[in-house]
Amino acid sequence: MDPGENITLRRTSTAQQVADGLSDAIMRGEMRPGAPIRESAIAASLGISRNTVREAVRVLEAGGLVKHTMHHGATVVDPSQDDLAELYRARMALELSAASTPRSVDELAPVRSALQDLMTAYETRDPAAIAEKDLGFHAAIVSMLGSKRIDEFYDQLARELRFFLVVLSVEDREFESQEGVIEEHTSIMEALESGDPDRARTVLEAILTESGDRVAAIFAKRSS
Repeated sequence: MDPGENITLRRTSTAQQVADGLSDAIMRGEMRPGAPIRESAIAASLGISRNTVREAVRVLEAGGLVKHTMHHGATVVDPSQDDLAELYRARMALELSAASTPRSVDELAPVRSALQDLMTAYETRDPAAIAEKDLGFHAAIVSMLGSKRIDEFYDQLARELRFFLVVLSVEDREFESQEGVIEEHTSIMEALESGDPDRARTVLEAILTESGDRVAAIFAKRSS
């Protein structure tokens, strides 16, 4: 039996470019929660097949940015408070695990670099850029666990969470202000550099809990 006879080769590069473009639009808040993904219109405007657009939509669906329902087609996901709580529980478990071991200066270097990236993004006052670099800082913490699989899982988690945070920043000016974000992340950095895992966990847990509570409160107001 020819091992390749059941393999179907697909042109995925165009579909991935479409997926990336739609993802960027969603992340910038240009496509709001619940907005339909009009495959025919996208295909016509780009001069590509609808099947290619459909493949791009499947990529976004796998990434948690789009959902597909019978008779309604694909739409941008409308995040719920339960979804948000689940994401925060998962990130809390991973980040606290990474903070549970004293880390060397070399291990902490990527985290320090990510903090600098966040400081730079904060100066732009762009909610999407701040959310991206904020979660990049936390991803750098998780990366200290040294597991590629965990990194991939956290990247997916952070992608969904970043979308949720951008949705809130577009809908709630209080969230957009991001007051104290640099101070909070600097305190996490200092706790990690102290070499005291208990301190690092305590500081990190307090900040993540406060962040989760704040976002949950805004979500509750959004739903009322």
